This record gives sequence, C-alpha cells and structure tokens, in this order.
Amino acid sequence: MNIRESLAPFITETFDAQAAEILAYLPAFPVDPGHIRAVIINETVAAQPALDFYGDAASPYQVSLLSLFHLAGAAVNSLEDITAGGIYLTSVLKCPKTCQTPGSAEVERYVPLLRRELALFPSLQAVMLAGDVARKAFNMLAKSETGKNALPAVSTYKLRHCELFWQGIRLLPAYIMTGDNLKIEKSKSTMCAEELAKLMRLLGGESR
Repeated sequence: MNIRESLAPFITETFDAQAAEILAYLPAFPVDPGHIRAVIINETVAAQPALDFYGDAASPYQVSLLSLFHLAGAAVNSLEDITAGGIYLTSVLKCPKTCQTPGSAEVERYVPLLRRELALFPSLQAVMLAGDVARKAFNMLAKSETGKNALPAVSTYKLRHCELFWQGIRLLPAYIMTGDNLKIEKSKSTMCAEELAKLMRLLGGESR
C-alpha cells in the first residue's frame, strides 16, 4: 500500500488548499498495512517535508529518531527499516505548527485524518504517544468514539509505568522524540529510548 495515495482522496476533500502540503509529508514508499503492529504519533511535522521523518536521510527528524532507536538497542538505519519492523511513524499536526503550543481547535482539525491513518492498519497492537499534543489528539479521537478519554489527565512520567489500553490497543505515553529538547534534557532521551525498548518488547523483538 502507498499511504500517500490511500489517504489522498480524503485529504484532498477535507483540507482543500493545504492538501498538497499535507501529502508531501506522508511516506511515498510501499507499506504493508497488515505488517504494521505499532504506530508512533509525534506532535507536528517539520518545517519542510525534506526535514521530516520521511524526508532526506540526514533530516533532523530522522536523525533524532534513529538515535533514540539505537539507544534502545535497535539495529535500524532508516525509516524503511523501522517500518519493515512493524512500526509506522506519523504526526498529529500535518502542517507545521503556527505557534509554540497548538490550541485545541488546531489539534482537533487533524483528528479525523489521524483516525483514517490508524484505520489503515488492521493488526495494530500498540500506539506510542510522543508528547502532550499526541495525547490530546488521541483523547479527542477516543472521546468522539466512546465518550471517554483514553488516557487520564496525568503527567507523562506518572503514566509511563502504567498498563493502559484502548479498545485492546496498548497505549504508551512518551515524550516528544524530535527537537532540541532532547539535547538539553538528556533524561528525556533516556526515557524515550526506554519506551521504544518497551514497544519493541511488546512486538516480540521483531523490530530489533
């Protein structure tokens, strides 16, 4: 499956003038949807598609993510390697954020697309929520379907060691895995790597 082509009709209909920009951030390489068993949801896409997860090999997002996977003990060298291991990467905000802290309206705007994206993967077992925006978006998604939040309004560090599930899918609250905050707060890099290691154990180690 080509994720970009699969979501293009919905994106074009829903986002109109921004559709081309959003589509540029999605992976163009083939993905086996039945093989994807985990999704990592990041806060926002990078300032340009070339700088994002599915951009250039030396893009800041890809370099940051791969370094965390290496810290977690995973032998991966590209996003294709990560995807081949059953893990798909995406972001809540499909266009670069317009302010430091996105408001609820901006986050909610992308929830229907996030729902469509997650629905592509019938074998989904786990979702890692990297940052507060990812948690907020997932709670919006869950509440629209069940009337209840999927995660309590508690700090990430308090939730990291809890077993949380939504409709049989394991939820792993984590910190943002991109940006300069990882260079400043080394403890967050360690905790992100710990969550990635936990995710890979949940998948049976096949993504190592």
